[in-house]
Amino acid sequence: MTAQSSDTLKMNKGNFVKEFVSELRRNRYLYILALPGILFFIIFNYLPMFGIIISFKDYSVVKGIWGSEWSGLSNFKFFFTSGHAARVTFNTLFLNALFIIVGTITQSAVAIMLNELSSKFYKKLTQSLIFLPYFMSWVVVGVISLSLFDTQTGMLNMVLKFLGMGPVSWYTNAELWRPLLLVFYTWKWTGYGAVIYLAVISNIDLQYYEASIIDGAGKWQQIRYVTIPFLTPTVIILVLLAIGRIFYGDFGMIYGLIGDNGMLFRTTDVIDTYVYRALRQMGDFGMASAIGLYQSVMGFVIVMISNHLAKRFREESALF
Repeated sequence: MTAQSSDTLKMNKGNFVKEFVSELRRNRYLYILALPGILFFIIFNYLPMFGIIISFKDYSVVKGIWGSEWSGLSNFKFFFTSGHAARVTFNTLFLNALFIIVGTITQSAVAIMLNELSSKFYKKLTQSLIFLPYFMSWVVVGVISLSLFDTQTGMLNMVLKFLGMGPVSWYTNAELWRPLLLVFYTWKWTGYGAVIYLAVISNIDLQYYEASIIDGAGKWQQIRYVTIPFLTPTVIILVLLAIGRIFYGDFGMIYGLIGDNGMLFRTTDVIDTYVYRALRQMGDFGMASAIGLYQSVMGFVIVMISNHLAKRFREESALF
């Protein structure tokens, strides 16, 4: 490196530092406002990444992270040779794919329908009723599920009995629970997602709708050619964010509704619930950490692929 290029590098470095300090001074109140959020992510998202090393060790609480013996890939081998890896991975991907597809369609459709309501009173009332399930704990939803599907005292079986039909053993039939989980997920999250999409629709300039009316467009044409195109970028971004966690099952929902019912594991057991049971029964922190790393790496790969496809389809809608 020549003396001239070295001087240029130092000059650019000095200018960068000056501009950075000037930016901090100019917008210091905004950065102070953002400081709690930055600290939150540093403490709870970045510092715990140090624990990745446990994935490659035979971790012992007594010996600690540094004192535990190095085990290489044995923790990963234990999971992938257990005979359960393919099943729980498929369940996680399949259920999350169902949740993303059906949830996105339902949430956007409800948002469009709410936007078309002319009465503000009914619009706010409907929005509040749809949003209410979001605030319910999955434990509460699990109690509701039990009151509906219990073999002996469940409301649905009592209705079937009244109609002269035999009871259905809901909690022993694994095939029934994929659609049931989808119903519960849609019921709980539709209101939350619809609020996001409704906010986007509310910001669409009314001149576009007025121009479409002048051109003779009806309600369906306005939704198809005005509302949906403006809604598409937000839909793509939210779908990409959801795909980033496609390897993470909704532990609260699955465990709240299924619990330790082994008869339903074939179709409902996801990676998170499997790891929880393994950690609780065997206390193997190394294996749990290895599976968490596996989820993160695969999620990262899928996000990169999905973002690349989104960029080719609509460049401005990609995450990066």
